[in-house]
Amino acid sequence: MAADANNQQVVFLPEGSKRTRGRDAQRINILIGKAVAQAVKSTLGPKGMDKMIVDELGDVTVSNDGATILKEMSIEHPIGKMMVDVAKTQESEVGDGTTTSVIIAGGLLGKAENMLDEEIHPSIIIKGYRLASRKAVEIAKSISEKISFNDKDILKKIAITSMTGKSSEAATDLSSLVVEAVKIVAEHNDGKIKVDKDSIKVEKKAGSSLEESKLIKGLLIDKEIVHGGMPKEIKNAKIALIDSALEIKETETDAKIQITSPEQLQAFLDQEEAMLKKMVDKVKSAGATVVFCQKGIDDLAQHFMAKAGIAGVRRVKKSDMDKLSKATGAKIVTKIDALTAEDLGGAGKVREEKVGEDEMVYVEDCPNPKAVTILVRGSSEHLMAEAERAIDDAIGSVSSAIRDGQVVTGGGAFEVEIAMQLREFAKTVGGKEQLAIHAFADVLEIVPKTLAETAGMNPLDTLVNLRAKHSEGGKNIGLNVFSAELEDMRKQNVIEPLSVKTRAIISGSEVAEMILRIDDIVAGQSRPMPSMPPGGMPPMDM
Repeated sequence: MAADANNQQVVFLPEGSKRTRGRDAQRINILIGKAVAQAVKSTLGPKGMDKMIVDELGDVTVSNDGATILKEMSIEHPIGKMMVDVAKTQESEVGDGTTTSVIIAGGLLGKAENMLDEEIHPSIIIKGYRLASRKAVEIAKSISEKISFNDKDILKKIAITSMTGKSSEAATDLSSLVVEAVKIVAEHNDGKIKVDKDSIKVEKKAGSSLEESKLIKGLLIDKEIVHGGMPKEIKNAKIALIDSALEIKETETDAKIQITSPEQLQAFLDQEEAMLKKMVDKVKSAGATVVFCQKGIDDLAQHFMAKAGIAGVRRVKKSDMDKLSKATGAKIVTKIDALTAEDLGGAGKVREEKVGEDEMVYVEDCPNPKAVTILVRGSSEHLMAEAERAIDDAIGSVSSAIRDGQVVTGGGAFEVEIAMQLREFAKTVGGKEQLAIHAFADVLEIVPKTLAETAGMNPLDTLVNLRAKHSEGGKNIGLNVFSAELEDMRKQNVIEPLSVKTRAIISGSEVAEMILRIDDIVAGQSRPMPSMPPGGMPPMDM
């Protein structure tokens, strides 16, 4: 709807559309953003609470990982989806800090609501937030500490900080596996270190405790060796990766073969057998002792492979084939006729072993693996799923720390220090923007306040004491949630990558600014389909 100079209403939207404008639109958007942030706020930190999400099929997810909770909640509102996108982006870019980024976004929207009530224009609020965000990143870099690729102890502390609260009972054991895995797959190129997180496979198997989890310097394939007569353990294995079937190809079109005598049938079968034997001979002549096939292996081909002492695994996933190539150095071959000794990869040992209820194939002791597997054990599916999420977060954190080479202290120390310096910065900024910068500083302090709440402490008293310590120069003083005391987080080994923290600030600020710019919501109404009249099709004029 709109009105012209003569106050006549002009209709320009379809019938049934709903339109919300101005302050009403902003209030609705802010309300949704705050609600999403509130949903994950209590999961923050080592003492954070878990959420149970039951989907429409009855599947249960128990987690305190922000990104997982928001994905499983199936949020429909567009503003809610924007908040979920923040968590997804944070997860994909730096691997951790999803809850923090959403809490910051929700906090900034809440503070903006108060400023809007005081008749401060959204443009001024957005400008102030942008200034504060840039300054916060600048301050963060100035208080960060450099680390190197070989600082194994610090990397382990980063992994423990990331995992604590998700699977704290085994965080120390799992953190060692994560650091070792990341260091193995890391690639050095022109002075830069690149870590492909997809090169670290996480495989879960129930039936033991989390402490039994281990790192395999190679791949663990959830398949079995196809034939009982094949060797179950091969040392110094020569590995062939084939993505075509070791079977006789069927014709693409319907074909009819007419056999009129037993001799012709025998000749036909002999021909098939000869073709399969030729395939296996080709594999054998290339020197392969283990074959991983992406497609099927014919029963007769299995027999010939077993006779030749070659182990075979069929219907291996493409993602596993790619990882096997990285781990063993083998090239994936499409045509068996083209297989040569140069295409083969190597592994110290390939063996089949029962893990839990299933047989699995270990490809281990690879000479220079660029893909590894972390085998997660646990007493229940829920426990293992949460441990897997904790490992994913830790891999992201350690990878980010290695890539950027800079870390900061956790436990709320980082946020209180940034907030204190932002308030000083606000004094140098004229106009109403400084109110937005002060609001930004207050929002950052939601992190230590929430940590205090989850630890059962008084949030306000804790925050006041933290500010006092930081004003005296204790930039690393933070909240130890286990002892409920204010301590030096650097000495307590609570360390996080700089990029995780700065990305959370940038992401939270950007989405809050985007939501504040919206002052008009137009929701179209879908037209219902005409109902089918009794007796058949609707009339044509419908």
